[in-house]
Amino acid sequence: MIQVSRADTSTVGRWWWTVDRWTLAALLTLIGFGYVMMLAASPAVAERIGAASRNMFFIRQIAYLALAASVMVLVSMLTVKQVRMLAWFGLASSLLLVAATLVVGAEIKGARRWIALPGIGSLQPSEFLKPCFAVVAAWLIAEGKLNRRHGATALAVLLFIVSAALLQRQPDIGMLLVVTAVFFAQFFVAGLNMLVVVVAGVGGVAAAFGAYFLFPHVQSRVQRFLDPNADNYQAEVALEAFGNGGLLGRGPGEGRIKNVLPDAHADFVFAVAGEEFGLVVCLVILALFAFVVVRGLVRLLGESDLFVVLACAGLLTQFGLQSFINMASTLHLIPTKGMTLPFVSYGGSSVVAIALGMGMLLALTRRRLSRTEDDR
Repeated sequence: MIQVSRADTSTVGRWWWTVDRWTLAALLTLIGFGYVMMLAASPAVAERIGAASRNMFFIRQIAYLALAASVMVLVSMLTVKQVRMLAWFGLASSLLLVAATLVVGAEIKGARRWIALPGIGSLQPSEFLKPCFAVVAAWLIAEGKLNRRHGATALAVLLFIVSAALLQRQPDIGMLLVVTAVFFAQFFVAGLNMLVVVVAGVGGVAAAFGAYFLFPHVQSRVQRFLDPNADNYQAEVALEAFGNGGLLGRGPGEGRIKNVLPDAHADFVFAVAGEEFGLVVCLVILALFAFVVVRGLVRLLGESDLFVVLACAGLLTQFGLQSFINMASTLHLIPTKGMTLPFVSYGGSSVVAIALGMGMLLALTRRRLSRTEDDR
């Protein structure tokens, strides 16, 4: 345990006594689960695809998770003003890179979501768009509501339309769903007129039907989810894994489903946890995600800064919704959607982007003795 004196006025000292240490501990615990799950699931996947080393994914994820933890802690030390500036820079860079994927991005399974950058390798810029957009949109909405700057609200809507158009072109309907949910959750928290809420809801339903008829892969997943006789191989194998695990699991390394389940180290890592560690550990993982979201919302009850409230509400909505989509699709409660489980699934872009968002959350929810601390 870190020992820091309350009299310590250094950056680290002030950070330690103002940051939400319970949320930080929960997030670091999830990162710990990420290490364990990569050790359990990734070697079998590497062998199945014929990788040069069976530890290839695990070694990479060690580096990704270490980087993610560092990013989260460093970003959590920023002031509110610095978080806002970082979000603007991140959003501008992400939008440019997402647009670049449509031109020079590698096409994988009919989608262009990845771009190769010198010295970095493959990057999925849309992952970084999510947290940065949530913070920027929160600031613009707050400016429009508090200072009657209607141009700021219009700019927020314009940025959403541009982001949505780029995500639709990739296409990445799951990411578009998350960004849309975050944006409208922020408007709702800001006191959006109920008539507008109803219109937006109707528009969302219409968009869902549109996605069903316009995108064959969306239609296929929905039909396979609704038809009990359809080919639902991944979902069926995942459910079999939970059945094999029972209450306490078969034991670390004793799972068999990871040898045949596609993306066992990524989108379906929760099924591997269910087989090897059982219902108890799955409930612990679920409780950690719920704790982060609920504690974050509770801390906002005493917050008077509308920007902080909206930004944190957006970041928590994003974090909770992504977690729900991954676990619910693994349990066949919703149509299958390729979305990672935060900090637990394999993926460099995903874990670092989530760490960026959670670092912003920790920075924005730090106890501030005065408004002047925001500008330090």
